[in-house]
Amino acid sequence: MIPTLIWIAAALLAIGLYLSWTAGRLDRLHARIDAARAALDAQLLRRASVTQELATSGVLDPAASIVLYEAAHAARQAEEEHREVAESELSQALRAVFEDAGQVDAVREAPGGEGAAAELGQAVRRVPMARRFHNDAVRAARALRRHRKVRWFRLAGHAPFPMAFEMDDVAPAALADRPGT
Repeated sequence: MIPTLIWIAAALLAIGLYLSWTAGRLDRLHARIDAARAALDAQLLRRASVTQELATSGVLDPAASIVLYEAAHAARQAEEEHREVAESELSQALRAVFEDAGQVDAVREAPGGEGAAAELGQAVRRVPMARRFHNDAVRAARALRRHRKVRWFRLAGHAPFPMAFEMDDVAPAALADRPGT
């Protein structure tokens, strides 16, 4: 009788430890998602800010300045449910303005344009990386949350189901391919 109780207690302890470890892993994944989302938000804000600065600097022609300024402003002011669309529209505006290397060269040749082009180039290259890190963390958390043990024992608690950030983040080739930018 006593050896059977010991085995049952040991099995329950092992199951409890495993569930606790899984819940801790899920909590760490949610923390990783939060950190990755904060990094993504920072990179998106940086890209929009640099774009607005460039649009108001007088380096670009008026039409390009208006297109970039409005897209960057919309991306910065977008509410959360419309943010992916606004950020995608900013990516499209950047590609439209900087679709050829001539526009980038014109910006670089203008007074103060060298630094602006370099900063914008860095910003547009960092957004896809930040989005990829965020979406990888979301994918890992979703995979763990789909397991039966997580659902049955409600190990995720009241945490919302993680959502990926889907947007068009293709950088303009003329900016992304510049080694010094």
